[in-house]
Amino acid sequence: MKTRHVIFVILAVFFLSSSLLAHTFYKWVDEKGTVNYTDDYNNIPPAYRGRAEIEWVHEEGPTPPIQKMTPQRGEATGRDIYGLGEAYWRGKVRPWKEFLKAAEANYESAHGKFMEKAMQLSARRFGSRTVYKMNIKELDRLKEEMIKYADQVGEAKEALEKISKEAEEAKADPEWLK
Repeated sequence: MKTRHVIFVILAVFFLSSSLLAHTFYKWVDEKGTVNYTDDYNNIPPAYRGRAEIEWVHEEGPTPPIQKMTPQRGEATGRDIYGLGEAYWRGKVRPWKEFLKAAEANYESAHGKFMEKAMQLSARRFGSRTVYKMNIKELDRLKEEMIKYADQVGEAKEALEKISKEAEEAKADPEWLK
């Protein structure tokens, strides 16, 4: 019976994750000097997309560095339809790839600790109530940690997918996103 509870908790962790921890905003300044913000890249007028900055607002967890979206002068001659080149697209993708790699490593670590604690609890079917409650609290803490990192993984994958779609619309070379 207790093994079923542990399995239920493990399954619940995987089904309850959502990516509500962060929001992406774009900031640009128009010709009148007005600062504008949007959460949708497509709402930025094409003339200002090359000068827009991306900003992440996180409720908790590590924040990828703010990445200025201005292209580097003197980069390769290949450009997308907005005049942005390889350095721009690689610079836009790099922080999210690093964020994804760290979130995946953190998730795997938390998952390993959770499974180890679950196996320990399953092996100790008898014991004091206090020890049992302490183990359950530790499992709950580890579950929350796993959910947090799973959300970060989802957030990073979603951001990379969004960048990929933007690059496709801008007719950027897909190799620039690797």
